[in-house]
Amino acid sequence: MGRLTGGDPSLLRRINSAVVLHSLRGAGSLTLTDLTRVTGLSRPTVEGVVEGLMEAGLVVESAPEEGETRKQGRPARKFRFRAEAGHLLGIEIGPHRVAAILSGLDGRIIGAGSREVSETAEADERLERVRLVVADVLRRAGVARNSLRAVGVGSPGIVEADGTVRLGTALPGWTGLPLGERLGRSFRCPVLVENDANAAAVAEQWKGAATDSDDIVFVLAGLSPGAGSLIGGRLHRGFGGAAGEIGALHLLGRGVTPEKLLSTTDEPLHPLDEHAVAKVFALAKEGDAGAQEAVERFTRRLVHDVAALVLALDPELVVIGGWAAGLDGVLDPLRDELSRFCLRPPRVTLSLLGEAVVATGALRLALDHVEEQLFAVEGTVTARR
Repeated sequence: MGRLTGGDPSLLRRINSAVVLHSLRGAGSLTLTDLTRVTGLSRPTVEGVVEGLMEAGLVVESAPEEGETRKQGRPARKFRFRAEAGHLLGIEIGPHRVAAILSGLDGRIIGAGSREVSETAEADERLERVRLVVADVLRRAGVARNSLRAVGVGSPGIVEADGTVRLGTALPGWTGLPLGERLGRSFRCPVLVENDANAAAVAEQWKGAATDSDDIVFVLAGLSPGAGSLIGGRLHRGFGGAAGEIGALHLLGRGVTPEKLLSTTDEPLHPLDEHAVAKVFALAKEGDAGAQEAVERFTRRLVHDVAALVLALDPELVVIGGWAAGLDGVLDPLRDELSRFCLRPPRVTLSLLGEAVVATGALRLALDHVEEQLFAVEGTVTARR
């Protein structure tokens, strides 16, 4: 197709439709007069656009509010964006659980669910758990699978643009897995796969602790910590999607492996899993000296990992999630050490979204994809969050 110009009637119609639809999505119900005033379009243009959007199923007439009257005739017609015209899914795939959250086209969550899965489960078993969770969430919400417009997925590992996991050591059989393709067989819509820490960073800016910040680092502190970052409000993935893999810093000779780091004895912690680590944290809270030393080592490693990112990226805000978000007193050591190491220490806070952070970020990625389709017109009109 040739390049569209400002005088192209097709382009003008799409621009006008995007402007009207965006106005309705952000304002609830509006009359034609309201839309004329808000958009700056003429009354006949607004009427034609609204009619077309109603035919497309994206706009519907609102019922008059109780007690709403006019001196003459019936109340002015109001119209609203049909958030129920399609649905979005956000999926988290983790070592010990898989989870899904469901929303309408406005991003408001209408369903959620999760299932536990063994850390030793192979890829097929883990993906089957994902399918079961999704089916359960859709069934309980009364939503048909074919109404899904996009699915976002947050997964450990380095993820290629096509949804293939180039490297994923946290889950058995994950390296080389064409995750986007495998999950795409279950849906008739785009499936967008992203690293879990990257998805979490997006979530914190959308609905968490970073809603007022455009330059942030989110640290997902687990056995092998990872981080996601937003620079100027945009997700920074790096050239090959490996930005933020701070769990690999120990490979550079910076200290012991997690098995020794969190051990309360002279022997490596085995088995090394979330349950074993949770026990170490619990013992530390009870005053066990060995456990307290292990937690101190964990915190110190976390501080050094975060400092490396802060020095490189100079974020306004660092958000801590994962296990570290539940550690007593983790913020003060972080702030103190960052003040020592960094030229301009950032603000440091804990995640507000808890275990829902990855799935929430995956949902936001799905919503971003749909918003590009609904509101963006050849780079001319872009919806603002």
